[in-house]
Amino acid sequence: MTGPVLVLASASARRRELLALLGLPFIVHPADVDETVHPGESPEQLAARLSATKAAAVRAQLAGRSPGESGGLIVGADTVVALGSEVFGKPDSPADAARMLRELRGQTHIVVSAVTVVEAATGRAAIRISSTRVTMRNYSDAEIEAYVASGDPDDKAGAYAIQNAGFRPVAHIEGCYTGVVGLPLGALVKALAHFGVFPSVPEGVAAACSEWSGQPCCLVAAAYPPPPSSGGT
Repeated sequence: MTGPVLVLASASARRRELLALLGLPFIVHPADVDETVHPGESPEQLAARLSATKAAAVRAQLAGRSPGESGGLIVGADTVVALGSEVFGKPDSPADAARMLRELRGQTHIVVSAVTVVEAATGRAAIRISSTRVTMRNYSDAEIEAYVASGDPDDKAGAYAIQNAGFRPVAHIEGCYTGVVGLPLGALVKALAHFGVFPSVPEGVAAACSEWSGQPCCLVAAAYPPPPSSGGT
């Protein structure tokens, strides 16, 4: 599969793994932005703003470099966990991680992941959002303590990784598994389609997504129909 060089504005190993499933060439240039929540900001607004800010920051940093260094399209992503009106970002400390996990235990919350794709040359942007309902299992305090001690929660919104094989915190989800991991492939493909990269689901990507996650993939052909034919007389 060929296409423009993408720039992933994230240091996340999980996002790198997911982006690689698309089969497009990409480079990694992490963004360093202020992730403070603005007063009155909804989870959707927060995730969208931060994903856009990350992409814009990397575009500015790479301005003036060669196309091979600056890329054609910059991908920014952000994930937010929300339980009711409370928004969970990355934990500030092990104690904060344990608090988040206790509050989420046995509850159903929302994971919002936003993807922003910015064209490096023009600054044109496309933002897409994925929301998934996640129900946590009733893990024990001892499990929380062991998981926090592992260090895995440190860089994750809500202080957990759905794919962690040792902790396995999630009982059930309704929505996009890769969105909970941090890079919703369905939303990303839609954003890339805005720039003509994917007019339909890339062949093999849905299967690769399912194999990677062990879950049904939300990438379905019906969600990305080909453009209507112009017809003729």
